[in-house]
Amino acid sequence: MTDRPDPVAVAPVHRLRDIQSSLPIALLRARGATAAKFKRHTDAVGLSQPQWRVMRALAAGAPLDVRSLAEQCVLLQPSVSRLLRSLEDRGLITTIDGADARRRLLALTPKGQAVFEHVAVVSEAVYRDLEVAYGRDQLETLIHMLTRLREVAEGLPDLPRVMPDLPPLPKDM
Repeated sequence: MTDRPDPVAVAPVHRLRDIQSSLPIALLRARGATAAKFKRHTDAVGLSQPQWRVMRALAAGAPLDVRSLAEQCVLLQPSVSRLLRSLEDRGLITTIDGADARRRLLALTPKGQAVFEHVAVVSEAVYRDLEVAYGRDQLETLIHMLTRLREVAEGLPDLPRVMPDLPPLPKDM
């Protein structure tokens, strides 16, 4: 008799899908590959990708508060607050008076608008390259599908609806 555990007893009950088929990994890889195409021209003007997203959101229209910027740019509010200081120090954004003195409203300065317009030209060229290589309709469909996936995921509970039987954890955990 050996002291080796029974292979059937230690085999995983549920097989985890291959890492190449992992949705979070695939999304991270796609994000990394596409963001890299935009990074070069934001780096050229000294903007990080999060700073560019904030400037892009502000260029879209009305002044925004920190909470709205964080939501639109998919950033945490403390991160937005930190990067706003840098953009203000460079004269790219300004705080403006709003109806509610408790809410800090931000807008692009003329200098910020000029930087935005410069970067936007290259950004749109990158989008055109992606549309040509991937397909305009496919890219539009992908964006709609990702939006729907986000909506579905946000509507699901944190744990699986039906919790599977879990194998026991090692005793020293």
